Amino acid sequence: MSVFVAVDQIDKVFNLTGGGQYIALKGIDLQIKKGEFVSLIGHSGCGKSTLLNMIAGLDLPTEGLVTLEGKRITKPGPDRMVVFQNYSLLPWRTVRENIALAVDSVMTDLPAGERRAIVEKHIDMVGLRPHAEKPPTMLSGGQKQRVAIARALAIRPKLLLLDEPFGALDALTRGNLQEQLMQICEENEVTAVMVTHDVDEAVLLSDRIVMLTNGPESKIGNILEVDIPRPRKRMEVVEHPSYYSLRSEMIYFLNQQKRIKKIRARKTTIVSKHGLEKVNLEIGFVPLTACAPLAIAKEKGFFAKHGLDDVNLVRETSWRGIVDGINGGYLDAAQMPSGMPMWLTLGGNDNQPLPVVTSLTMTRNGNAITLAKRFYDQGIQTVAEFKQYLKSTRTQRHIMGVVHPSSMHSLLLRYWLAAGGVDPDADVDIKTIPPAQMVADLQAGSIDGYCVGEPWNYRAASEGSGFTIATDLEVWLGHPGKVLGVREDWATAYPNTNIALTKALLEACYYCSRPENGEEIRQILVRREYVSTDMEYIQIEDPNNATCDLEHPMREYAHHQFYGESAINRPSRTEQIWIMTQLARWGEVPFPRNWVEIVERICRVGVFSTAARELGMDINYTRQPIKLFDGTNFNADDPITYLNNLKIKRDFSIAEVILDTPVRRVA
Repeated sequence: MSVFVAVDQIDKVFNLTGGGQYIALKGIDLQIKKGEFVSLIGHSGCGKSTLLNMIAGLDLPTEGLVTLEGKRITKPGPDRMVVFQNYSLLPWRTVRENIALAVDSVMTDLPAGERRAIVEKHIDMVGLRPHAEKPPTMLSGGQKQRVAIARALAIRPKLLLLDEPFGALDALTRGNLQEQLMQICEENEVTAVMVTHDVDEAVLLSDRIVMLTNGPESKIGNILEVDIPRPRKRMEVVEHPSYYSLRSEMIYFLNQQKRIKKIRARKTTIVSKHGLEKVNLEIGFVPLTACAPLAIAKEKGFFAKHGLDDVNLVRETSWRGIVDGINGGYLDAAQMPSGMPMWLTLGGNDNQPLPVVTSLTMTRNGNAITLAKRFYDQGIQTVAEFKQYLKSTRTQRHIMGVVHPSSMHSLLLRYWLAAGGVDPDADVDIKTIPPAQMVADLQAGSIDGYCVGEPWNYRAASEGSGFTIATDLEVWLGHPGKVLGVREDWATAYPNTNIALTKALLEACYYCSRPENGEEIRQILVRREYVSTDMEYIQIEDPNNATCDLEHPMREYAHHQFYGESAINRPSRTEQIWIMTQLARWGEVPFPRNWVEIVERICRVGVFSTAARELGMDINYTRQPIKLFDGTNFNADDPITYLNNLKIKRDFSIAEVILDTPVRRVA
């Protein structure tokens, strides 16, 4: 289909009383095909109705243009009919007369009898036959909106524009009108654009859902393609496999925009003192036991001790929130899975390389692989036994959960499966799930297992829904778990702040490693603002190198290591090179031909060394080989040969990864 409506690089600027300007929309670019139903969704004030008004011709863009069938829209016209939020009915005319006025004005070529028939049909369609002779003053708000909808539909416009048309209607009337609207649009190839706040309504009616970011300078944050076939019925839509994923995507987007608004509201002018370029920071984290260094740095005053007077910890529900926060620039820094800086830098996020660096490994270990209890009951206690089970149940779908494609959880699970002869893409489905959702999905039977950080493995075992088949102590003892991540341009703009942040968190890591602090740390982590779980699920005691015990009660936990000898908090180039090979192995990113440059830019060893030296900590370091459970040797000096020799892998590409030269960020 050709483009029917084109919105080309629209800006909308309003002049404010007393001077100044408000930029409502910035760079809106949208093409709509004939017969397509598009919904606009976003929080109040994001410019949805403003955009709709410009398509209607009721307002004009400050920059850019809007066209209908190739002709520029400069004023309203009968080919575009708008259903407003405020009904817009003539109070001195009856229901019938309000509808007839529109029909008689537009359909002048039809005989009077046909026009009357159209009016009567639409009165019945919206269920207003008993009220046909009443003026709007005698109608309820919902009834008035039904008149407005009937009036718009009656003239069969080329483009139907709806501004929250069903918001004032009761559920039954709303559902009936939605289905009538879909039927009319499909039968007459009416193109429709609708503003809505209702995510279920958007999924039901739309071919595409356009999600707008918060204002000022609202832009299109994402566009969802609704792949549910037409004609649609409400209950059939709910049962479609895409329904909940589309709904979840919208809810995530709206929640993130709400969080961004709160973060921006807290933002003040960048404050520099104590020799630091910036002391007010927003730092993201995900509620896991591994967030302990951040919680301790906040609660025990280590941030303030090192000059960071105003640090706000932002609790994200998933690692995707961390990615969006760093990518959008509203987080200064974040707790990250150890593979995320490499993944972002190599363009794992929408093929857009975003250089991210790390100066600190905050935790090692702390992850485990959990399977549903039913596998244990069938005698499956090793990866070899799991492989045999998968072979005998090939016709069934088996789903394993991870928290992010770049996380060490994902890389360890994939390595564990592949080393056991299980193809993690062909033999199982690996699905990204927020950490806190893992146990619920395991209990519901919607997944077979997962790899995640604590407390979610220990909790599944304690509650009897799963068992830990392997902790990371068996898979890769001492692997990097969580790291401190910042954008490269941020590190360049605020070098002294970066060192202070590293010092505060390194001192917190040391505090977390002291056995005498264990009970206090547990009491802090269980709070609502951190992990928000029962005390029994937070385990941070000295592991004494204990490994997974499959005997009852199967409650062995993955042990975090926050600090230790051999500079375990130092960012490791060797480990980042291994991560690079695994991301390329599974097709997440290309393997960079300039891998030496990439790993040097990501690992800020100099920042770590400065922080450790100023704290008086031992920074002696000896390069340690990577030892995984299958005995395969990793040669960091020849990663491509290592990658080629792996038996199970995807076809990977080797490419030069071009990164922007780090520049000083403008505050």
